[in-house]
Amino acid sequence: MQGLRRCSNDVVHLGLSTSPPTPNPSSLSIDVAESAETRIRRLISEHPVIIFSRTSCCMCHVMKKLLATIGVHPTVIELDDDEIAALPCPPPSSSAVNDDKPRNNIPPSVFIGGTCVGGLESLVALHLTGHLVPKLVEVGAL
Repeated sequence: MQGLRRCSNDVVHLGLSTSPPTPNPSSLSIDVAESAETRIRRLISEHPVIIFSRTSCCMCHVMKKLLATIGVHPTVIELDDDEIAALPCPPPSSSAVNDDKPRNNIPPSVFIGGTCVGGLESLVALHLTGHLVPKLVEVGAL
C-alpha cells in the first residue's frame, strides 16, 4: 500500500510503508521519512478523536455511529495487518487489557485527546458512565 487514499467521506486508508507516496489531495499528510510509529503518533496528536481500524470493521462502524449520535465525527484510519503493530498499546488501567493475555494492538482503537481509550467496550463504558461527553468537550471535539 502506498501513501494515503480516501476510501469514503470519513475513512482514510493510511499507507505506512516506506514506498514513494502517490500524489493525493487529502488533508492528512504523510512523510515517507517517518517511521510507522512516528506517523501514527503524529496523527493521534493532530486529531482530537481518531479511530484506527481494519478495513470493513463492524466494531469501528459502531464506534463511528455512537460518536456521530453525540455529534462527533472522528478521523478514521484503516490499517493493514502489518501496520497494526505500530499502534501504541492501551494503558495498563484500560479495560482493553486483560492480565491473562499479552497486550495486543487489535483495532479498532480510539484515541481521544491523544490518549488511548481502547476498543469498543471501553468507548461504550465511557459513554454509559457519563464520562465520554465531558472528555469530548475537554478536547474540543464537541
